[in-house]
Amino acid sequence: MFRILVLHYSQSGQLDKIARSVLAPLEAQDAVEVVWQNLQPERAYPFPWPFWQFFDTFPECVYLDPAPIKPLTIDTDQEFDLVIIAYQVWFLSPSLPIVAFLQSADARKLLANKPVVTLIGCRNMWLSAQDKMQAMLARLGAKLADNVVLQDQGPPWATFITTPRWVLTGKKDGFWGIFPPAGITEHEIISANRFGRALALALPLLQSGHLGPFLTGLGAVKVNPGYIAGERLAHRSFRVWGRLLRAMGPAGSPGRRAVLALYIIFLVALILTVLPLGILLRALIRPFMRSKLAQQVKQLEAPSGSSTERLGTI
Repeated sequence: MFRILVLHYSQSGQLDKIARSVLAPLEAQDAVEVVWQNLQPERAYPFPWPFWQFFDTFPECVYLDPAPIKPLTIDTDQEFDLVIIAYQVWFLSPSLPIVAFLQSADARKLLANKPVVTLIGCRNMWLSAQDKMQAMLARLGAKLADNVVLQDQGPPWATFITTPRWVLTGKKDGFWGIFPPAGITEHEIISANRFGRALALALPLLQSGHLGPFLTGLGAVKVNPGYIAGERLAHRSFRVWGRLLRAMGPAGSPGRRAVLALYIIFLVALILTVLPLGILLRALIRPFMRSKLAQQVKQLEAPSGSSTERLGTI
């Protein structure tokens, strides 16, 4: 019996649907057992988020300082052949319940020397989060076998509006004729089962000790070179503001709330001015940096890559 552990946390339920789609072909295999472990915070995070609580969570996200989660419901002495971690991106970091698990003693027991597939559902900025994920997995002795990223529908300028609207109000529908619905399309969610079919075909390799990748050629992850520098800049800004906010006191404290208001004003100004100018500047210099950008993209898309030569064959 080949045993797979799925570690997941989803507020809206969208990420759980993606994970179910990916795992369906594996659950249909008689020789495969899939064990699901929902990572639940001791104090549930709301969805939709209250405005202030949403932004007040950002410093702890950036500095990987999570609130505790409830004890796992599975026996952590079990052995698994493959682990899948399905996670959201919060403020350019893995969501806090996922981080809380990865910092636990249970994580070392379950992940050490195991191949891991990360499954991300996000807006369009996930590079910093995956950097942190890989670092945490390395510290646990796990091996990143594959990475799959599904992104919200619509161009980035639209998702700057539609995703926060969904997160803060629960409204997911399109509006004004120009903004698409928030979230990942149903077609993308359904077609994600190709990754499960590929893993099912790769079971003999996994059983022989091969540690991946197994999902190359399936369009698992696509990096837009135009957003690399912008995300790195945003993450550096998050660390500066996050340090300042943490120095003002714990979440909800009056001093922190005052600085948080300044940060929100700064963030809106950054989105409306600096980011568009940065995108324009990078578009102008991109022809002179093609080789360097191509190398960066290849590294960031590893291990699964963006190639699509196996689409239609699995």
